[in-house]
Amino acid sequence: MRIFSKDVRLQDITIMYFTGLAALMVILVASYQAPSNAIDVSSLKPSPSSSLPPLPMPFHMPLDPLGNLQLAWNISYATQEIYIQLRVAELRHGVVLGMSDRGELTNADLVVLWDNGTRSYFGDAWSDSKGHVSLDSHQDYELIEAKQKADGFYLLFKRPFSTCDPRDYVIEEGTVHIIYGLLDQPLASLGDLNLSRIHMGVQRVLMLRPDMLSPTLPPDVKTMDVLAPNVIIPNQETTYWCFIQKLSDDMPKNHIVMYESVITPGNEAIVHHIEVFECAPDLREVPQYSGSCDDKMKPKKLNFCRHVLAAWAMGAEAFYYPPDAGLAIGGPGSSRFLRLEVHYHNPLLISGRHDSSGIRLHYTPNLRRYDAGIMELGLVYTPVMAIPPKQHTFYLTGYCTSKCTRTALPPGGIYVFASQLHTHLAGRGVRTVLVRGGKELEVVQEDQHFSTDYQTIRVLKKMINILPSDVLITKCTYNTEDRNKPTVGGFGIMEEMCVNYIHYYPRTQLELCKSHVDPGYLQKYFSFINRFHGNDQCVCGDFGVTDQYDQLHWDDFAGEVLDSLYNTAPISMHCNQSTARLFPGEWEKQPLPEVISILPKHRYPCEGGAESYS
Repeated sequence: MRIFSKDVRLQDITIMYFTGLAALMVILVASYQAPSNAIDVSSLKPSPSSSLPPLPMPFHMPLDPLGNLQLAWNISYATQEIYIQLRVAELRHGVVLGMSDRGELTNADLVVLWDNGTRSYFGDAWSDSKGHVSLDSHQDYELIEAKQKADGFYLLFKRPFSTCDPRDYVIEEGTVHIIYGLLDQPLASLGDLNLSRIHMGVQRVLMLRPDMLSPTLPPDVKTMDVLAPNVIIPNQETTYWCFIQKLSDDMPKNHIVMYESVITPGNEAIVHHIEVFECAPDLREVPQYSGSCDDKMKPKKLNFCRHVLAAWAMGAEAFYYPPDAGLAIGGPGSSRFLRLEVHYHNPLLISGRHDSSGIRLHYTPNLRRYDAGIMELGLVYTPVMAIPPKQHTFYLTGYCTSKCTRTALPPGGIYVFASQLHTHLAGRGVRTVLVRGGKELEVVQEDQHFSTDYQTIRVLKKMINILPSDVLITKCTYNTEDRNKPTVGGFGIMEEMCVNYIHYYPRTQLELCKSHVDPGYLQKYFSFINRFHGNDQCVCGDFGVTDQYDQLHWDDFAGEVLDSLYNTAPISMHCNQSTARLFPGEWEKQPLPEVISILPKHRYPCEGGAESYS
């Protein structure tokens, strides 16, 4: 029968109408029962054609404070994919796992497992600016396995580093902020989920790790544990615990060749990060101390125990030195005192938990060819450098100039194999780049999702050779939208730093290669801004730099002129020897290094443009 036949009766039209309506209802009901694009987990069957994940999962960490959610992953650089396994100790009605710029619940890239009371579904989703969740039209998370096992429910899936979906997070070098949550009741529709209405948490991790095998330790290796002395973890959310450990007076020179964390069983989800510092060698005695690092009554000499020996953060693996180098410990001219610092993150305010976590140092008396060294790059700890208040994005840059590297480095240069980035609470990103002949050559280290709550030593993908006359530029990004006063540089947690501790060999006498803006030009800035705002009476010489910053009238113009000053004015260089003395030479009013060519922005192939430089 032709549809437009003249013989069509009204009854036929009526039948066709109701048949079409019924078909539409079936489609609507089906789409309600089985969300579009989502995977019906109950119907999931192993596919022989599915690519198996690289096994085992070498990287793992707890997500929640009780350890009920365990994250494990592996990386395929060949296919630019990451395989993720999530174990849920007790699954009720679903789980949410996601990534966002700084751990926000809004505008997050999500993968969700949920049930509607009868069936379970898995899907790639996203949250909007209010936390409402929607299924993504592009399903870029490929579910491999969803299975209940004896010790919990396991989800195994994979996704590309970059999906080229604007709603998906790009997994790149540096810190990744993971958000997570459990669903306590069924969802009739995924659109009923709002992340702000369920209990969510955040965890930070380095997901992309160097693709290299762990070296074998020498047979004569010895171990030394630097551990918290059976501390009762305070029932408060954040605690930094300090402990002084003394080395034996007759300990000869050894080389540290590896270190790893030692975490008290049961505290894996509370011990957030650990650092071991060496005290200044000229300190003949450091008082014994075990207590809060923030205690105003702690011995003042602890402030002179700042030389980083080891740093570990949750999710980090053991740290190995290159085969030709080791970090010296013991022997003449070294400190006999170490400071252990353990960060406890206890948001559930658990009481009475004992802890003896710390770092295990593996060292050998059979010295390697080179001593490894640690050098500070970036900005000097001084209030001369400051960040205006109410800034969404503000940059500060520190320089290690060609004059300093030419003066202090050996002819063959040094080899950088790891680094540790550092800012305080306002820091959002850190980048150190190597410049040679005025051209940016390569990135030494970068983290544009940096968090002061997740700081560890990071092994570079490859060693970088720094030659005499090279320039190292360290640029930090800050956000002070929550502050009403300027943030000056300094040691206090509400002050700021911009530092990259690079680990290298062979060790030189260059301990610190940092800069700050010339103080004389800063005074010209204060005078100009005061006159611009109608304050002709300059009181610049009557107040310290911090007070002068505080007394300024901060508007967009004052911030823009300060930014311009930092990017054009001469600098004071701190090209310091290990004795804290400057190398011979003139270091004041030095010109900014000239950069005539910059590296292209990292892009994945699907994004077009330049390829990755890292």
